[in-house]
Amino acid sequence: MTDKPPYIVFTDSFETLGLRYFVTGSVAATIYGEPRFTQDIDVVLELRTDSEIEALVHAFPEDHFYCAPAESLRIERRRDNRGHFNIMAFDSGFRADVYLAGKDPYLNQALNQRRKSAIAGHEMWIAPPEYVIVQKLRYYQEGHSQKHIDDIEGILGVSKDSIDFEALESTIQELGLTDLVRLIGSWPDKEGT
Repeated sequence: MTDKPPYIVFTDSFETLGLRYFVTGSVAATIYGEPRFTQDIDVVLELRTDSEIEALVHAFPEDHFYCAPAESLRIERRRDNRGHFNIMAFDSGFRADVYLAGKDPYLNQALNQRRKSAIAGHEMWIAPPEYVIVQKLRYYQEGHSQKHIDDIEGILGVSKDSIDFEALESTIQELGLTDLVRLIGSWPDKEGT
C-alpha cells in the first residue's frame, strides 16, 4: 500500500464533484519546488450554485470531517471577494483552507491558467507557478516569514523553465511587489539567467 498525501482526500472529492478549483500555497510550492512540511492545503474554489454547495457539504460527512454548514457557504459565496471557509479531516487533523474565486479577476485568471498534475496516482489542479510566486510575495509582505522566500527559491530552482517571467514581472509590478524581488537570490536578470 502506498502512502498518499493527506490532502488527497480533499482534491479527490473536488475532482469527483467536478468543481473548478486549484491547489496553491505550500502544497503547490512543494509540487513546483522543494518539499516542506505543511498541516494544511490552500485551495481556490469556484462555487456557482446552491446544488454545488450541497454536494460539497455531503462529500465531507460530519462524522469524519468538519465542514462549515451549507448556509455559511452560501454567505461566503455571496461575497465578491475574500469568501473563505475550512474543511478538516478528523483522522489526520489536516485542514483545507478554501478561498472562493468570487469576482476577483486575478483569481479567475489563475483558474483559467491552472495546470493538471498527478500526485501519488491522483489527479488534481494546481495554480500556475506565476500565481504561487505572487501569492508568496504577498504573504511575505504581510508577515515577513522567510519560508515564503524559500518557497520561491525552490520553485525557481526546480521549475524555472515553466515560468512566464514576462507575465510574472508585469503582475508583480502591477501589485507593487517589485521591491521584494531583490530578496530572491536566484531571480533571473533581464537576460534570463
